[in-house]
Amino acid sequence: MWKSYKLQLASLILVVFLYACHQNTTIEWGQIPVMDVPSGFPAIPQPSDNHYTIGRWTFGKQLFFDKALSRDSSVSCASCHSPENAFGDDVAKSVGAGMKTGRSNAPPLFNLAYHPYFTRAGGVFTLETQILVPVQEHDEFDMNFVELAERLKANPTYRKMALENYQRELDPYVITRAIANFERSLISGYSPFDAFQQGDKNHGMSSSAQKGMQLFFSERLNCTKCHQGFNFTDYSFKNNGLYLQYADSGRMRLTHQESDRALFKVPSLRNIGFTAPYMHDGSMNTLEEVIAHYNAGGKAHPNKSADIKPLNLSDFEQKDLIAFLRSLNDLRFVNNKNLQQ
Repeated sequence: MWKSYKLQLASLILVVFLYACHQNTTIEWGQIPVMDVPSGFPAIPQPSDNHYTIGRWTFGKQLFFDKALSRDSSVSCASCHSPENAFGDDVAKSVGAGMKTGRSNAPPLFNLAYHPYFTRAGGVFTLETQILVPVQEHDEFDMNFVELAERLKANPTYRKMALENYQRELDPYVITRAIANFERSLISGYSPFDAFQQGDKNHGMSSSAQKGMQLFFSERLNCTKCHQGFNFTDYSFKNNGLYLQYADSGRMRLTHQESDRALFKVPSLRNIGFTAPYMHDGSMNTLEEVIAHYNAGGKAHPNKSADIKPLNLSDFEQKDLIAFLRSLNDLRFVNNKNLQQ
């Protein structure tokens, strides 16, 4: 009897999943949905050749956490982009295959579906092609993509998932699209700030955070010149006066234009409390250091943005601003068991 009940229950679950896929609705695992669109967010853009399905998502998730993607099988995508750090890292520069140190701070991965380009220098235009970068970089996975596909073909589960979800043998095309399918589901928009914006005045934000919010959106600070919209970034490239001379040439590495020297993609401020250390090189360990930097107006680099000016914040105002920034932390996102290994 119990065996019969389990079979009926399994059949019912399968029917629900198939119906949800057919209707293109949110599919839920446990209490937290996958590909959920928070209030105030636009619909999640999806490429026609890599539309979300639970099978593709599951395949991509397994690859994301698989260390076989690196030459010596020592690191996975999750090694530098851990869920508890909003899919970022907690060190200045991550360690890749062969114990090589990366060139810049690993950016957190969330709301990637909305980004117009990727990497700190903006040299890649789709999530699918972005996967090529860490796999082939010598200080990251240090792996030839053709060799990687041959390695993963040794896994019969992967071979089966490739055929079922992409109707082709496991190859670089399948690998990049599966991982991108998973990464596109990393949507974060359930912070105390979001709750406050939706009318939760009692449990959304502290009074200090509310004061900081007023400062953040004020013309005096002009933070929204760069950190605007639902994702708190305009995705532009700016120099914030961190140094007079930079070890990393930034966007200039791609454009070869002196005016792009030491310009980096403006990051989202969401989940900022989970993503220390900060700056493109991970040179600042606390939000207090970050705010002190902007309060002073930064160093006089030739390419420093004209929007970076001394803020003249008092000690209390700096604390309030930091409280607001912490209200952008999304605990629901970092604790989502569906996104963890």
